[in-house]
Amino acid sequence: MLEFFRKYRLRVLLVLLCVAALLFYSALLRYRGASRPVEVKVIAITAPLLAMVDGSVETLADLWGHYLWLIDTAKENEDLLKRTRELAAELAQSDEIRLENARLRRLLDFKDSLDRSVLAAEVISEDAGSWFRTVLIDKGSEDGLREGLPVVVAEGVVGRIIRCSAAYSRVLLVTDASSAMAVLVQRHRTRGVVRGVGDRLRLEFALRQEEILEEDLVLTSGTGGIFPKGLVVGRVTSVQRDEYGMFQQVELSPAVDFSRLEEVLVLLEQE
Repeated sequence: MLEFFRKYRLRVLLVLLCVAALLFYSALLRYRGASRPVEVKVIAITAPLLAMVDGSVETLADLWGHYLWLIDTAKENEDLLKRTRELAAELAQSDEIRLENARLRRLLDFKDSLDRSVLAAEVISEDAGSWFRTVLIDKGSEDGLREGLPVVVAEGVVGRIIRCSAAYSRVLLVTDASSAMAVLVQRHRTRGVVRGVGDRLRLEFALRQEEILEEDLVLTSGTGGIFPKGLVVGRVTSVQRDEYGMFQQVELSPAVDFSRLEEVLVLLEQE
């Protein structure tokens, strides 16, 4: 085909030009009206070709219009997708703000129930390794903190500060094995000491004859000089009384979900 066009391209071009001129002349006659027999003949001869040309032009126009529609639709879809992503991000941010406000509101309500000054802080890192269970908060000695101050949330006791720098403090969680605090069982005022055991707590030195039941609430007793009285520590999950022995074995679940810890309150020294 290409070889044929190269060989006869001048003739082909001349034929195409003649056909184009004839079609143009025929269209002009149609427009102004044919008055002579030869003109009518030209119109009759070229009518099929003009119909083909008109059809091709209409088809090309339809294709071009469809192409432009596709381009516009693709642009609209892209804009809609972009806006959808923006709205999803705004919704996620709005939900995060709402949840943060709810947490802060609970903390503020809890703060109002305390009879001492507090300082709000944010948890910025955690260390739940095999040796220590601690978190780092974004307040330190420059903010008036020192070692030994208790840390709480609305749900209950978090732990105590064990190390302070100028801008940060390390908090030992109540679930750490080296943590211990004096407590009492709310229902019957049974006293004991709670220690950390992994992600749970154990109540020690609870006398065997004392009645302790599952779901009993355990609170700080106020003795020991660190935690004020009445803070929630945890809830009893199991009680075991051996046939012999002075004490019963009691396990608790912590009141605080440490995996979701974000904001805390540090109880400051009473003036």
